[in-house]
Amino acid sequence: MNALAGTSRNFRLASRLLGLDSKLEKSLLIPFREIKVECTIPKDDGTLVSYVGFRIQHDNARGPMKGGIRYHPEVDPDEVNALAQLMTWKTAVADIPYGGAKGGIGCSPRELSKSELERLTRVFTQKIHDLIGIHTDVPAPDMGTNAQTMAWILDEYSKFHGHSPAVVTGKPIDLGGSLGREAATGRGVVYATEALLAEYWKAVKGLTFVIQGFGNVGSWVARLIHERGGKVIAVSDVTGAVKNPNGIDIPELLKYKEATGSLKGFSGGDSLDPNELLVHECDVLVPCALGGVLNKENAADVKAKFIIEAANHPTDPEADEILSKKGVIMLPDIYANAGGVTVSYFEWVQNIQGFMWDEDKVNKELKRYMTQAFHNIKTMCQTHHCSLRMGAFTLGVNRVARATLLRGWEA
Repeated sequence: MNALAGTSRNFRLASRLLGLDSKLEKSLLIPFREIKVECTIPKDDGTLVSYVGFRIQHDNARGPMKGGIRYHPEVDPDEVNALAQLMTWKTAVADIPYGGAKGGIGCSPRELSKSELERLTRVFTQKIHDLIGIHTDVPAPDMGTNAQTMAWILDEYSKFHGHSPAVVTGKPIDLGGSLGREAATGRGVVYATEALLAEYWKAVKGLTFVIQGFGNVGSWVARLIHERGGKVIAVSDVTGAVKNPNGIDIPELLKYKEATGSLKGFSGGDSLDPNELLVHECDVLVPCALGGVLNKENAADVKAKFIIEAANHPTDPEADEILSKKGVIMLPDIYANAGGVTVSYFEWVQNIQGFMWDEDKVNKELKRYMTQAFHNIKTMCQTHHCSLRMGAFTLGVNRVARATLLRGWEA
């Protein structure tokens, strides 16, 4: 089942639980606007090349739309649609005043020079500048884009609209980016994990963790869990996997990866078949990489008691059912990885006020939002007698539906 079908299925189940009107349900699924533009740039050798850029703006009932821009060769409209929709529910779960959007350009960023990427970003911005904006749609980085990409969008947008730092988030600190943004998704995952474990009278300290993915999110999750006294006993990324039953020395592993670009050959642990990682013996499993990694083939063999979905869609619906029957507690992606968009919201707030916060304030506010959201999800679970995933979806969908009705959607 692809991302769009999975998200839409969860939405429909939530709307049944909430007893939403079928016309309203249909209206909430249809995106507000889909934009598709041609971006033609001269390459460094002087030849012209064209790319297709697009932006799907899903819903703006609760505020300006928010979501990433990805540069990737296989940018599939269905997937982007699902991710835009997911952002609508995610921002509602976190209770930040945004709707959902997603976009990108179908290109291979690794095959383009820096100046080609800059030209492409600027042309894309020229084509969509009147459809994004501080109070309309606020893009952010995603796969294949970064703080530099946001700096180019900000500069190009500002040529048309005057200096507008709040038009994108995930910017470099020097251009109005927020302290703590880099670690935000990983830190949010850890706060979410702490909130969940507290329900079971447990803490991070002394539990064993397995982390799949050691990019931005995975490496921060590992670092913060290690600092809190949790034992990270296995880690993997595209380069390989490492295990150590006594706990991996995360600061050493980070140094090693920084130096070699790989996890292979790290002396502080034994190598492990990356496919074995997900079914490794542990208390808490944290998938931080790709979607669909837990499926009907491996779900029955998972030994973790808790799964924290730091990636988007790591669990197939089939796996979801198998794991639920086994009594595994799953913290859904729509809540678990909302730390990134929450700190993006803080960045936007700081830019609008023209007043920047220190990192402690950012982290303190992030903890407050993540903890509050968890308690709101638990309340929905008790009201509707449902799983944490459905608790999160009903919470998000209900907030968007209420805002839509209050604004008078039939008028």
